[in-house]
Amino acid sequence: MNFIKKSYSLLFFCLLFQLSAFAQDDSVSLNTILEKAVKYSEHYPPEHAHIHFDKPYYAVGDTIWFKTYIASRMRQPSPLSKIIYVDVINERDSLIETIKLPVKNGVASGNLTLAPLNYAQGNYHFRAYTNWMLNFGESYFFSKTVIIGNTLNKKLYTNVQLNGSQSDKSAQINARVQFKDEQGKPYANRKVSWKVDSKFETIHKGRGTTDENGYLTVSVSNNSKAVLDAGTLETILTLDDRNLTSNFPLKSALTTNDIQFLPEGGIAIAGLTTKFAFKAIKSDGLGVGAKGEITDNTGRKIADFASQHLGLGSVTFIPELNKTYSANVVFADGTRGTFKVPEPLTEGISIAVNSLDTANLSVRISASNSFLENYRDRAFYIVAQSAGVICYAAQTKLQSQVYNALIPKNKFPTGIVQITLFTSSGMPLSERIVFVQHQNPFTITVTSDKPSYQPRQKVKLNISAKNPLNVLPGSYSLAVVDETKVPFNEDAETSILSSLLLKSDLKGYIELPNYYFNKQTDKKRADLDLLMLTQGYRAFEYENYLNDKYPTISFMPEQGMDITGTLRQMNGMPVNKGNMQLSIPDKNISLSVLTDADGKFKFNNLDFPDSSKAILSARNNINSRNMMIAVDGAAFPAITQNRNVADEIVNIDSILSPYLENSKRQYRTANLLDEVVVRAKSPVKRPSHADHSSLSGLSMMPDHLIEGERFKDCPFLINCLKTSAMGLIFVDEQFYVNRDYNAGRRVPVQVFLNGMPIDVIGLNSVASSEVESVEIFLKDDLGTVNRLYNTNGVLVVNTKKVEKLKLKPGDLADLLPKSNVVDFTPLGYRKARQFYSPKYEGPRKGVISADLRTTIFWDPMITTDKDGNASVEFYNSDGRGSFRAIIEGMDNEGNVGRYLYRYNVK
Repeated sequence: MNFIKKSYSLLFFCLLFQLSAFAQDDSVSLNTILEKAVKYSEHYPPEHAHIHFDKPYYAVGDTIWFKTYIASRMRQPSPLSKIIYVDVINERDSLIETIKLPVKNGVASGNLTLAPLNYAQGNYHFRAYTNWMLNFGESYFFSKTVIIGNTLNKKLYTNVQLNGSQSDKSAQINARVQFKDEQGKPYANRKVSWKVDSKFETIHKGRGTTDENGYLTVSVSNNSKAVLDAGTLETILTLDDRNLTSNFPLKSALTTNDIQFLPEGGIAIAGLTTKFAFKAIKSDGLGVGAKGEITDNTGRKIADFASQHLGLGSVTFIPELNKTYSANVVFADGTRGTFKVPEPLTEGISIAVNSLDTANLSVRISASNSFLENYRDRAFYIVAQSAGVICYAAQTKLQSQVYNALIPKNKFPTGIVQITLFTSSGMPLSERIVFVQHQNPFTITVTSDKPSYQPRQKVKLNISAKNPLNVLPGSYSLAVVDETKVPFNEDAETSILSSLLLKSDLKGYIELPNYYFNKQTDKKRADLDLLMLTQGYRAFEYENYLNDKYPTISFMPEQGMDITGTLRQMNGMPVNKGNMQLSIPDKNISLSVLTDADGKFKFNNLDFPDSSKAILSARNNINSRNMMIAVDGAAFPAITQNRNVADEIVNIDSILSPYLENSKRQYRTANLLDEVVVRAKSPVKRPSHADHSSLSGLSMMPDHLIEGERFKDCPFLINCLKTSAMGLIFVDEQFYVNRDYNAGRRVPVQVFLNGMPIDVIGLNSVASSEVESVEIFLKDDLGTVNRLYNTNGVLVVNTKKVEKLKLKPGDLADLLPKSNVVDFTPLGYRKARQFYSPKYEGPRKGVISADLRTTIFWDPMITTDKDGNASVEFYNSDGRGSFRAIIEGMDNEGNVGRYLYRYNVK
């Protein structure tokens, strides 16, 4: 903790402003609040991450270029963490890969190739986090849904229309699927088999034939809407020489509407004018338009209301004592409903804020008559914080029913401000969050040296990044794309502004997050205030630290890569001052350390690339044959449901059509390779559970199959299986079938290695690079394994076959694993590639291939000079039309910015 405290001891500030005279003893609680806030900020500074991607979506075969930004309090580049992790997770919540990057001055850059072996068409969840963030939960992680299409060797393109209906007894979904070939021609009169799987079980299946336009309609019903919502429709189209499979999630078919009313300040009080903000959403998380009227319990109409943006709106009225209120709502899709409005309290005090003035926040404190009489002349405190720092604190005495005050906006940085009203004993009573947007913020601009360009012509972009008060060093990333091939809604972008100014401090999913920053207007500022009223704050919770309840710190900020572990004797006793040697041949690293009294060792501040082989040895100790090494595994967060699941799309083929058409031309050579027929010997039979008589009772096809390629860079097999074993959950050092565990049937899964039963812990003795496949059986229909081992479910690890050798009895000892030597592959830094930008200088010679690039230029590490200026040069592709340049970044004082610039290629 000393490192953290030292890093932030100069960043904390607070401003104490006296609204009215007060006695010295009344200020004790306010000082306590401030002192505890200082302590919390010093010891538990937050970190938030953002990723700037070169494009909003991709295709298999592409390279994703990205830059990560890590900000802490006041959104300054974080001095804490020197390592950041980026996880890629598929729609089945399985980890595809983890990218580890070194961080310098709060930023890191990386790239990811979407190899066909690992990636298919679908919606992928990207999340970024540091080790320090693990202490505070996944809500602190960066999270984004990235769509990946595919055209490589693709013979089938689909589009599905889903609609559903439901009653009290059942729900039904109709899916109308169109099948087309790569030329866009319908697959007419083709046989199609289909099934619907939900929660690892097939609930419906059938067959059909497409019509002359390639359409097939599938209808399924169930008495549970939840079962259908969790379902996936799988279709198999039969061609002459192959079967083509497609999958369609059904979660968007059956949507219901809901609306929630939230009083400003958190409470409604009888007799006081109250603004009720509301948010109307569909069950898929997206906003839906709504209008209606408020009525009381006598049926009298009180007020009309209507949403103004994505289901957001507000209605103001005076709730009366002993009355209840309801909202009679008509949603945009025509459905109706009646919903309760929060009941008013009989007495209390509440805070309201008008944030639309450019210079001040207008604060109104309102108390009921009875509350005023009971607490007259009592001290109350107003405390406001932003970006993890108390920026304003004041005190007043309750002497009237309504109190108004102005707080200058220049007390706060741009971003969310949390304003809390406290009693003199330090109890939070009411809270309001607002967004402060200064008129002269930190600005980034881009200009070009020409008004327009030709294909393959050289482009020079001039960049300016300045603060109105001073110019500070900063780090920026620039992506230039061909907008004709990569169209996108700018409002839907996850920008550095929406990440660090909104998402980092708000709960839940935010629809079209960049809408609030893209070409701001008075309406957008009003819409943003509604978001503040409805979304809910979570980053700064006074109740916890005022009651001395602090987060449990299990993970410290990483200052570099470490390899740690314990050296023990075979009897379990730790080895004190044992000699440990580390060798990483690829980097010519050879180090040695001594263990402490507990047998622990640590090699710190290492630097090696991913896939490097490491060797730990204790052989230089006396009696080393009786020693064993235990290497500490890395801490990886559990995979949870993507909180941005509402951004997922079903019809990727049609929605990404312009991009995928270009991708098809760009990767035409790769597509043609599929047409080559190679005649050779029959393929070598792969190892599987069917090779072992003890597993012959299992189904020929496992429920899930994980290729060994997925584990090639995994340092410890069991750690990777925890996140990639689909349908299983890992609890208390055992695997369980997820659905059965949640239903209360907590019987562990039996693990087999090449047909032999082993304990789960035995998986760590398996070299990940030697894994051929992992088979998961969620059911044992015949019960041959479950009854024998008293287990539920089977996990089979198959290793690669090795050539059999003739051994002598004396050779057996050399084949056994050595407990005093460990060979493993720790997760190292991903090797960064440099973006290739072709240079078109001089006359063209020879055969000229088409330049179909979609990302024209990418530079993740732009730094400005002392005047805040920089420039870049690159060449256009063969594309014509609008080219879009987006630059994002932050300076050393935490000012963040984004700028979009377009130029034309004619």
